[in-house]
Amino acid sequence: MTEKGGSNMILGVLKENKHGEARVIVTPAGVTEFCRNGHTVLVQKDAGTLAGFSNEEYVSAGAQIRESMEEIYGESELVAKVKELFPEEYPLIRENQIMLACFHPAANREEVDAMLAAKIIGFAAEDSHRYGSPNCEVAGKLGAIMGAVCLTTLYGGCGKLVSGIGGAPGINAIVLGAGVVGRGAVDILASLGAKVTLMDINIGILRQCGAIFPKNVHTAFSNSRNIADLLPTTDLIINCVKWPKNRTDHLITRDMLKLMQKGSVIVDISADVGGAVETYRPTSHDQPTYIVDGVVHYGVDNIPGAVPHTTSCAYAAVVLPHLLAIANSGVKEACRRDAYLRRSLVTYKGVLTHAETALIQNRERHSPETVLELVECDNLDRI
Repeated sequence: MTEKGGSNMILGVLKENKHGEARVIVTPAGVTEFCRNGHTVLVQKDAGTLAGFSNEEYVSAGAQIRESMEEIYGESELVAKVKELFPEEYPLIRENQIMLACFHPAANREEVDAMLAAKIIGFAAEDSHRYGSPNCEVAGKLGAIMGAVCLTTLYGGCGKLVSGIGGAPGINAIVLGAGVVGRGAVDILASLGAKVTLMDINIGILRQCGAIFPKNVHTAFSNSRNIADLLPTTDLIINCVKWPKNRTDHLITRDMLKLMQKGSVIVDISADVGGAVETYRPTSHDQPTYIVDGVVHYGVDNIPGAVPHTTSCAYAAVVLPHLLAIANSGVKEACRRDAYLRRSLVTYKGVLTHAETALIQNRERHSPETVLELVECDNLDRI
């Protein structure tokens, strides 16, 4: 197994094993590009089927099909998947194997333990995006749609139509956070005719949003007091704030639910237990909602998995350059050239390199620059 790049590298593409997850991290178009660069691609059988990509399409693009994840792990130097490692995969990863996935390591100590013990080179894909992940845009837009659906009485909601009709007004909505996720949510809600208040702590971003969104979108500074003032007349809250995991306070506390109307809805797209929404807990696409103090909560933690074709097309396209850089140039050179890939390095041959994980889990950490012995690197500010 090599990490130097420049020679044939074997990429293994896994079928997702998370319940309700149908995305795939490499599409047939990506296989074609990877093979064109002189590398080999192994795809687990039916990895892309639910996303609309057949085994035959992968073979036509140049991939080889493998029956099981055991074969993928056993034969591949570079392994890629959408979601995090699951316990059944821990024994399959091996020393010096390179892996790219949405590990979310800070929230998963056992996963990090397995990565360190196996001495793999692991990249957290969620930290590698220079312009924000397509998953985020999908989550914002689809989360807003699901919030509108949850307002119906079918899910315990108050029975309001997001757009309203002649003689009956549309809903009032709050979107917390004006990043890629939040702007996606506002785009949908505003288009449907809701009155939206977009809240953030960055005045520059709020000004930009005020200029690009229609007049049914208003902006406000995000803090608990301002949120509380709006809650009595709010029908739908979309939380898009990724709350720091070391904080113990919340933007929306359980006590604040008392200010809300019965049947109003909270959609926590950031999906953080103990995060911005105190009453959040994860749910699944099969059972997406629960009710706390009369308020409907939508807590699905992999919202984009419900639209795997759209998400996979965009997500695979933005991840492919990272995979190609690693295969063509090797880990060290790829990280030197791209600060966003470098910051996504979680573990390197038994050493923890991920800053947030070290902070949250109180672990010793060495920077990617140190373990890779890098100088004159690309920086995060370059566009």
